[in-house]
Order: sequence, then C-alpha cells, then structure tokens
Amino acid sequence: MYLIAIAWLYVALMMALAEASSPQGSIFGALITFLLYGVAPLALVMYLVGTPARRQARRAAEALADAQAQAQPASDTPASGQRDGRDEPPAEPLPTVGKEP
Repeated sequence: MYLIAIAWLYVALMMALAEASSPQGSIFGALITFLLYGVAPLALVMYLVGTPARRQARRAAEALADAQAQAQPASDTPASGQRDGRDEPPAEPLPTVGKEP
C-alpha cells in the first residue's frame, strides 16, 4: 500500500520537475502540478483506503469501554456504606418559579 503511495508521489514529483525545468513552465505551475496531481489525489485515496481500519479501531475502543463499564460494580452505595440520598424525594415541594400563590 505504501509502496504505491511512494511511487505515485515520485511520478508526481517528476512531473513537477519537468514542468519547472521546461522553458515554458514555471515554479508556480510545478507546485500546482505536484499538489493537484500528487498530494490531493493521494490524500483522498489514502483516506478512503484507511476507512475500514479506522472503523475497526473505533469499534474495538467502544467494545473495550463497554467491557470496562460492565466490569465495574453497579452499586449506588459508596465504599463508605453511607447513602447520598439521590434516590429519595425532596422533603417539601419546590415553589413555582415566577408565580405567587
């Protein structure tokens, strides 16, 4: 895979050098040639070819996170044994905001 990418960049570089050394060519034309015929298409192809590997890595990371979440105990009580009162209703109803009774 990387051999093809290196070969593609080599050919694009040779095209750019031919453009720069031509009597009718320019350095700007060589730079545009290298970017549009070499770097841009190669970046697109490498991104598309790497999509399955990125997807597999993301799924592996999600599976690892799920496994770690399931491995931890799911108790609501802290290690000290004291409850924090999250699951109990409030002692008195909350007042209505912005309205007088």
